[in-house]
Amino acid sequence: MPDLPTPQNAAEAALLSECWDAVLSYADLCTSGSASATRLATEAFTHGIDELRAATAASKSTGTGRRALRLPRIPLLLASVRTVAAAWETSGLGHRLDPDLRLWLHSDKAARYVGPPLHRPLALRGLRDMQEPDAVLLWLAEVESLPMSAVARRLGLDPAAASSELAQVRALFRDRCHRNHLDTPMDAHCRSYARLLDAVTRSPSAETPEDLSRHMARCVECAEAAACLRLHGGGLPAALSSGVIGWGGLAYLERRRRAAEAGMSGGRTDAAVDTGLNEGRPVRPRIGRTGILVTAVLVSALALTVSLMPFGGSKGDDASAAQGESTDGRSVADPGPTFPSGSKTKSGTGTGTAGSPAVADSTSRPAGNSDQEAQGESSSPAGKQGGAKGSTKSAAPDCRVKYEIVSEWPDGFQATVTVTSTKALATWSLGWTFKDGQRVGQMWDGTFTQDDSHVTATAADYNKTVAANGTFTFGFLGSWTGSNSAARNFTLNKASCQAAG
Repeated sequence: MPDLPTPQNAAEAALLSECWDAVLSYADLCTSGSASATRLATEAFTHGIDELRAATAASKSTGTGRRALRLPRIPLLLASVRTVAAAWETSGLGHRLDPDLRLWLHSDKAARYVGPPLHRPLALRGLRDMQEPDAVLLWLAEVESLPMSAVARRLGLDPAAASSELAQVRALFRDRCHRNHLDTPMDAHCRSYARLLDAVTRSPSAETPEDLSRHMARCVECAEAAACLRLHGGGLPAALSSGVIGWGGLAYLERRRRAAEAGMSGGRTDAAVDTGLNEGRPVRPRIGRTGILVTAVLVSALALTVSLMPFGGSKGDDASAAQGESTDGRSVADPGPTFPSGSKTKSGTGTGTAGSPAVADSTSRPAGNSDQEAQGESSSPAGKQGGAKGSTKSAAPDCRVKYEIVSEWPDGFQATVTVTSTKALATWSLGWTFKDGQRVGQMWDGTFTQDDSHVTATAADYNKTVAANGTFTFGFLGSWTGSNSAARNFTLNKASCQAAG
């Protein structure tokens, strides 16, 4: 880990181990390349540790023995990423940042995080006003998406009581947000809705009046308040990540959720796997160096044996048969040493004998070349005559899409879309149609346009390239009324895409 500050004690060493992957994951969202991501994460980590040291020294100097209220360590370090990114933009290093982040840094949204405290996002103020152990519990469970057993182990809690304690902390967070919302300077129109907003968000069965819905559609602050005050429906993680982190908060939330599902959260690990830097591609088994060397030795030995083998006599035929038997257990072996080079295409069409060179050939090459082999077979004349297997390959869809509603609440939902393409893509654009008039509000790992019920999601700069048989994923927040059925009529780059069952 380059140029990071040397931990001064065991607490700082634990901080480095527990938080580095989270900081690097967010830094990767904020930058245009892996090298820039590592540098931004390193500078942000240094900045965050300096801030923590200063806060610790200040609390000791007061002599009260009580730690000053502040953000938990992970969101504090993520805020440091935002701070250092703003410093890069000011100092002429903005070309290393994501273009959308650069636009955001010059907007009123970014100004809220450094402006007057009473105008800062409500989730940020609510989390900061909590005692640190409570805030840490809330953040680890809701945003980092760690299972309760892992959260309890990290915080030294009783695993049996951790869930009930989390429920109490959620209620405490709601209370802090409600107080901060009432303290926020707001106009008379917003003030008139404050009590109604509190009542509606308390009950899972309460319906939102139409006038309040119209008001929240136009007022960002009241919409943020509703998201923080509504503890049911699964919208709290999005409210926390968006309000505390700011730009890229929803994308960070989705990355951490995926990492937790894969069992990769916590501690410093390989960034390309653990932090989602290689998202959009499935994890495939890799052949180790030992396997490659063993295969090379076996192939060389086989070639040498064939070259020294006598031909024409019965003894030579017996030797050939014996040699074929000795290597028959390996899929890379060929039944006979004098197999013609042109037989490979013929056997691949299904005209050869069972058992055969077609199977041996497909296993001796990397899996990534299977599509090229299939294309070569179907283009040959024999391939057109080949039986049901060849026709099944040609009829297979180019892509499959999985549309999943992750969470849903009375007037909104969060969805994830995962697409697998059999063909390599230089970029991608996925279209679909909503049956019930849903509207997309925010999207991560992609950008979107919506025309009535039709939505088109377009790749971001960092995930537009997809390998053959590769996968890409993006997510979004949407709104709905009446019904929220799954999207349909998917197209990938304007070609039909099959929905997964």
